[in-house]
Amino acid sequence: MKPETYDLLIVGGGAVGASLARAARGLSAALLAPKRRAAAPAPRGGFDARTYALSPGNVEFLREIGAWQALDAARLAPVRAMRVFGDDGESKIEFDAYRAGVPELAWIVEDSALQDALWEGLDPIVAETEEIHFGEEIASIALRGGKSLQARLVVGADGANSLVRRAAGIAASESDYGQAAVVANFRCEKPHRDTAWQWFQRGPVLALLPLPGGQVSMVWSLPVAQAERILRLEPAALCREVEAASHGALGALELSAAPRSYPLKRLQARRLVAPRVALAGDAGHVVHPLAGQGLNLGLQDVRALAAVLGSRGARDPGELRLLRRYERARAEPLLAMNIAVGGLFALFSGKSEAVSRLRNAGLNLTDRVPVLKNVLMRHAMS
Repeated sequence: MKPETYDLLIVGGGAVGASLARAARGLSAALLAPKRRAAAPAPRGGFDARTYALSPGNVEFLREIGAWQALDAARLAPVRAMRVFGDDGESKIEFDAYRAGVPELAWIVEDSALQDALWEGLDPIVAETEEIHFGEEIASIALRGGKSLQARLVVGADGANSLVRRAAGIAASESDYGQAAVVANFRCEKPHRDTAWQWFQRGPVLALLPLPGGQVSMVWSLPVAQAERILRLEPAALCREVEAASHGALGALELSAAPRSYPLKRLQARRLVAPRVALAGDAGHVVHPLAGQGLNLGLQDVRALAAVLGSRGARDPGELRLLRRYERARAEPLLAMNIAVGGLFALFSGKSEAVSRLRNAGLNLTDRVPVLKNVLMRHAMS
């Protein structure tokens, strides 16, 4: 039986892969996912505990591909201010959308809702990938059950443990942060006023993100043993612990979505492209969530790759010279983010008093320089 052949085959059914499937125009494209996604039921606490802070640039991209309109506006929360505190409880830097002349700094969206919206109207090939072989003119994909596919370009959007990356022989450097992210949602006594809060805690990082209906979504990056302890706490004890860690900024808290956790690792592929293959999202890079940029970087990958493929003319989409345009477009933003996140993690993990004074003074200094704050905001909003 002759294999089905495509211009573009996207491996991975998450937000990055599904958004590329929607954005790929002028190509015969297919999305290959290990299982069909069922619409997520409404969480018991009202909101999914795993959320993303999406930049305005990525929101506009989602609007262009028809996904943003499919989201329930009542379940979206704008971020109109950000307050970031150092570990001395006093040093801080504040960002304000009004002062920056923009409607909002970011939008908070639930993971399950976003994936439902991106999958709407897609007809993926649901199968497990057994093997991928990259030839000079075509890539061949063997699926579990005996079926095979061919594509002129395979995009690996299959996560940090990417089979596509390994099959293409692209090396990646990995390191363990020694932390896990604990996520949960809370109802808060005081109004959050569309503000995102973050506290650096000499290693751990606590973030509270605004949700509709007087709720907040927590992302608390902690050493693994501490994360396991937090997960074992009774709801009331967990609330008191988060109240203390957030210095009572939002008053008394009430748990509305049970905590869960996931390990934190850093990953950087040595290359994003090779003949007949490109990597996007976590398959190519994973950063610490302290900057809230993981999915934003993945969607920016999709935007850059879609632009390159859309302007290729009659060229072969899997041609290495063409794909290097995508790699070059992403090189500087990814390097900058890696340096920034790595530097912040190292700086705020230091235990010495001298380092503590330096980082807290840096926060206060940056807060007093409007030009620098605007540069940081513009970069985060792209």
